[in-house]
Amino acid sequence: MPKTPTPKPLSERRARTEHARLVAEIKAHDIAYHQNDAPTISDADYDALRRRLLELETSFPALATVESPSETVGAAPSEKFAHARHKVPMLSLGNIFAESEVADFVTRVRRFLGLPADAPLPILAEPKIDGLSCSIRYEAGEIALALTRGDGFEGEDVTANIRTVAAIPHRLLGPDVPEVCEVRGEIYMTKPDFAALNARQAAAGKTVFANPRNSAAGSLRQLDPAITASRPLRFFAYAWGEMSVIPAITQSGMIDVFSRWGLPTNPLAKLCGTVDDLVAHYRAIESERAGLPYDIDGVVYKIDDLAFQNRLGFVSRAPRWAVAHKFPAEKATTRLLAIDIQVGRTGSLTPVARLEPVTVGGVVVENATLHNEDEIGRRDVRVGDRVIVQRAGDVIPQILGPVLEPDSTRGEPYRFPELCPACGSAAIREIDPKTGVADVVRRCTGGLICPAQAVERLKHFCSRLAFDIEGLGDRQIELFYGEGLIRSPADIFTLAERDTKSLKKLADREGFGRTSVRNLFAAIDGRRKVPLNRFLYALGIRHIGETNARRLARHFGGVDALRAVARAARDPASEARAELRNIEGLGDVVAEALADFFSEPHNETVIDALLESVVVEPMEPVVSSSPVAGKTVVFTGSLEKMTRDEAKARAEGLGAKVVGSVSKKTDIVVAGPGAGSKEAKARDLGLQVLNEEEWLAIIGA
Repeated sequence: MPKTPTPKPLSERRARTEHARLVAEIKAHDIAYHQNDAPTISDADYDALRRRLLELETSFPALATVESPSETVGAAPSEKFAHARHKVPMLSLGNIFAESEVADFVTRVRRFLGLPADAPLPILAEPKIDGLSCSIRYEAGEIALALTRGDGFEGEDVTANIRTVAAIPHRLLGPDVPEVCEVRGEIYMTKPDFAALNARQAAAGKTVFANPRNSAAGSLRQLDPAITASRPLRFFAYAWGEMSVIPAITQSGMIDVFSRWGLPTNPLAKLCGTVDDLVAHYRAIESERAGLPYDIDGVVYKIDDLAFQNRLGFVSRAPRWAVAHKFPAEKATTRLLAIDIQVGRTGSLTPVARLEPVTVGGVVVENATLHNEDEIGRRDVRVGDRVIVQRAGDVIPQILGPVLEPDSTRGEPYRFPELCPACGSAAIREIDPKTGVADVVRRCTGGLICPAQAVERLKHFCSRLAFDIEGLGDRQIELFYGEGLIRSPADIFTLAERDTKSLKKLADREGFGRTSVRNLFAAIDGRRKVPLNRFLYALGIRHIGETNARRLARHFGGVDALRAVARAARDPASEARAELRNIEGLGDVVAEALADFFSEPHNETVIDALLESVVVEPMEPVVSSSPVAGKTVVFTGSLEKMTRDEAKARAEGLGAKVVGSVSKKTDIVVAGPGAGSKEAKARDLGLQVLNEEEWLAIIGA
């Protein structure tokens, strides 16, 4: 076994650049897993990438505001199915991986709620089923609609297929079934049923599935319900969405109600009172894992009291009141065949290990991330080495280090290229003028002349969280860019018009046809109106991921207002720069990135060209009917009824913008004891100043 070197402490700058590099990989894997039911890496590999993200975000909390998969859920619903919006967003769970993190989770909950250490806090622990999440809506007790998770806000309509699953009752039984009852749970396939299905597939000369999860997902997402009906699918209910009446006051009580109504629930769920109880149940389930008839990949902990759940609320893609404790990573040994370099949309050069295929935890692994050139040096991995590969945490497969074989001859240490493999321009590591430390990322200096960067920026522009243009996938963008049809985002929206004047029509090209081209043009036309947050995200501004794009869209409301402030923010001492810095969750780095982007004439030209073809609309408010929706709120002084974190979360959940400082643009200042200068400034400006009781009365709490 190799000796794992101790990593050097990361600066925030180095951590930020490493974090940004991981994002594109994880989001690509999200699409493969959630939308295509064909993951390219194992769960453990994927968990390893996300694990690294979470480690960085734990050490550097500001990274959670950067482009991060921790802020998104699943993948966009496939165009093969009709779509419908979830009445209540169907979000995901945060993950923990070490037993010590169980206590951290409980401590965070107690701190948020202001609970003392000796106050009772029952928590329900249940197995985390490895299947496909599904929401089933019952109206008057009858199945009315079934949706996959999709992107958490919109899912695929699989109602007809759900009706064929024998384990799911068509009608709920009991006098207390609400008029509207949206049950959520996991579609899965047992191990024996999976083996039998694969045997039938093989005998018929059809594709076999990689694992029960893929099999269950692929079976439910069939266009022909008869195929779904022929597959042995099962279901566990464990959550809910919209309910006209909540028939219990605890999570465990709701599970009992589900069972009474005729829904299948997991018998291994257990109510625990202490951290030790949680860990003991985790270990017990882990010891039973191999013998269970279905796949699980961890244990989920949920605060039992529903009133506490409501107070805790959500952060980004996940609830504060629940977390998934994942099982340890699995490892294998294989040969490192080559190291390839990929060039990202910001010019970053990312090394990817090409491996001799190896099965880790039931999934074949052929690629692994090497993160950056410093990581290659720390691990001392060389082409030709036998290496240890781990699938851990939410990451793609990760190389831990080489297996040094006695008397074997190793290859030369890997030399990271100093020229961009895509355009031949110099690839450099920028030096931080404040610290004198080289950036962890080597970047191509080619900029707009680098085809890899241009193509990756176009891919990002069309991606599901940006303009989400169906039919403009990676292959089409690479083709259109190579042939000069699309070189900038604005070219996308003039493609149809130019095609009518072209001698060589798209429909006449190999791989295209009249129908596919018509659908592509229709998809492009369907994106001529776009919310401001998606527009901002699509521009690919450094440090403006989905979450920060939403924050900016919520703060400014329109693209003209944002552009005006960003232009004025070129001066670091300006009021405009201060306004950007004071938007909750942004800070200096994001403010500087925005100012830099809008100070570049080329970027302004790109935006102007886009606005000739695209209408940018305000982002849909979080809660449009709230009395504080759209208001800018400052909390200052001590709060007595709730913690500061809870107050901010509740305000944002009602559509308010929470900022850290008082200005003439502030609408409401909530001042508790010891408010000091912020309250004084608010009164000088004639702003609305409320005490905590008045604030709670306004929001109806």
